[in-house]
Amino acid sequence: MASAEKVTENGEDFVSPAMSSNMSRKRSHAEALVPAVEKKHVFPLAPIAPPLKKPKKAVTKSSSTNMKRSHQRAFPSEALRLGTICKPAPFAEDEEAVRDRNSCNYNLKITQEMAKAGLSPRPIRVYADGIYDLFHQGHARQLMQAKNLFPNVYLIVGVCSDALTHSRKGRTVMSEDERYEAVRHCRYVDEVVPDAPWTLEDEFLDYHKIDFVAHDDIPYTTGSETDVYAHIKARGMFVVTERTEGVSTSDVVSRIVKDYDVYVRRNLARGYSAKDLNVSYISEKKYRLQNKIDDLKKKGKEMIEDMEGKRTDLIAKWEEKSREFIDTFLMLFGRDGRLTQYLTEKKDSVLSALSPPSSPKALSQSSEDCNSPPAKSTKFDFSSPSRSGASLVDDDYSDDDYESASA
Repeated sequence: MASAEKVTENGEDFVSPAMSSNMSRKRSHAEALVPAVEKKHVFPLAPIAPPLKKPKKAVTKSSSTNMKRSHQRAFPSEALRLGTICKPAPFAEDEEAVRDRNSCNYNLKITQEMAKAGLSPRPIRVYADGIYDLFHQGHARQLMQAKNLFPNVYLIVGVCSDALTHSRKGRTVMSEDERYEAVRHCRYVDEVVPDAPWTLEDEFLDYHKIDFVAHDDIPYTTGSETDVYAHIKARGMFVVTERTEGVSTSDVVSRIVKDYDVYVRRNLARGYSAKDLNVSYISEKKYRLQNKIDDLKKKGKEMIEDMEGKRTDLIAKWEEKSREFIDTFLMLFGRDGRLTQYLTEKKDSVLSALSPPSSPKALSQSSEDCNSPPAKSTKFDFSSPSRSGASLVDDDYSDDDYESASA
């Protein structure tokens, strides 16, 4: 019947109403006839594992740049800090430094407790100053400490000029421009104040909107009894940094002065003139002669080392050849050598060649042959009874006997 047929529609199977009613009647009749069957235990299926996550896309240069820019827009102070790593710090009167200074709300005073707790609503402007001659690791460590005194620090570094430094402290090795540039290229510095004052007045602090001044805790008097930072400490604006022991500009200068001759000779060898080094004509000739002597010593040492190496190689080769010669000699003339084996094998042949055997003797002789001369032999037979008592004189045949026998 068409009503009971299984119809397929849109690729899916479905049962018609007549067919479903017929199936329900059969199910009820079977349940009436067959007793209830105990339900089998159904084992639950293992949970389906969640789909694998798609691998993260590799961060390309463009995507990383975009991420960095979005981070800088969200955190402008952090962007400023990152900017100092990529380029030198600006001077105090550069546009970037002026814009940052004008945007700072200096009316909001920040205490050290707020700064240490990280409760400052704006970047904390910390100031550190110095000469920074022959910029070295001690300077860099002091600036690093100042940068990390509080969270979100904007570090301003003041560098004194040559005129002020020479009048207060003494002559410098580097010029003021060289010292400015050295400090600008330190990664911890955000701003540089050239021609910084020796004593910090309130006007200077207010102009640069300085919150704290960082320096070591040793009183800095420079020939006077008054500490330069006394009034800064009184206002509670002083924060302490530690000095790096054993490293200072004075120590570096002392090393140069101690080995003055060595450095003068080195620079003369590198092409500097006596005028550039401020040495006399005689001193120049002396240093140049010392350089030539050192060069000769160096070349002589290299030559000796070369000869020593060649001698060592020659000895090694001679030892190798001598071992080969000894092995060959022993192989030929040794106890078990080839020559010994050859002689052993050819012993009988050699002995027979050196001493051939004697001729055989006659077994019997007739009476007629008794008067005949004896047979020739290579050896004398002294054991014969017929020659007992005979002497060597008896065997001497004179010419007379020979003549009578022949007659």
